Amino acid sequence: MNQLPPKPVSEVWQPELVRLPKMTRARRAFRSFAHGLMKLVAKICLNITTEGMQNFPARGPVLVVINHLGDADTPALISTLPVTPDALGKIELYDLPILGKLIDWYGIIWLHRGRADTKALRAALDGFAEGRMIVIAPEGRYSVTGSLEKGSDGAAFLAYKSGAEILPIAITGTENENVYGHMKKFRRAAVHVKVGKMFKLAEQAKDKHEAMELGTRQIMQALASLLPENYRGAYSQPESQTIL
Repeated sequence: MNQLPPKPVSEVWQPELVRLPKMTRARRAFRSFAHGLMKLVAKICLNITTEGMQNFPARGPVLVVINHLGDADTPALISTLPVTPDALGKIELYDLPILGKLIDWYGIIWLHRGRADTKALRAALDGFAEGRMIVIAPEGRYSVTGSLEKGSDGAAFLAYKSGAEILPIAITGTENENVYGHMKKFRRAAVHVKVGKMFKLAEQAKDKHEAMELGTRQIMQALASLLPENYRGAYSQPESQTIL
């Protein structure tokens, strides 16, 4: 089996940018605009089908976990959800021309990947205390295999610390080669968004390390259960072996 490249570690360190975005009137208005824009982009570029939307809650606090395949994950997700959620996003996006500023206006919790970013975790916990819905991709990057990679412990940590319920949402068809390949032919790529049922992490660990390991596995297996077999990757074991 080919060894995967290591998970990315942010080279920049800009903790002054990390915060829970305040929900000002201007930000609410911009998020409403962004929601409409994402719907337009998705309608032009993607052919999205959905499943399980009845499982989406009316309010938070909720930790939304997704698999991460490509650039189209964001328009696919935001265009199908009835709300504009908060999210944890890599700090590198901030320095992108124009796009970085737009993302900052929308308001996300900037995260330094692969580093002890306690400020980002604290901001997310404050968000849950306010009843917010926050999206995180536990894999920590676009999958380099096109299927689930091993998850990191951040999502499990937030779930345990906040007590928030977890909502798994699985996305298929958003691989860059698929989406951009179809766009070059003036076609829309078929994308599917499947919303699972909410759950809480099982309290069955002996210590913190085991809790994080079991919690991460439970989260990733919840995502795997929503995905076709060829997308399950590191979590392709039979469902009878899961700990859900």
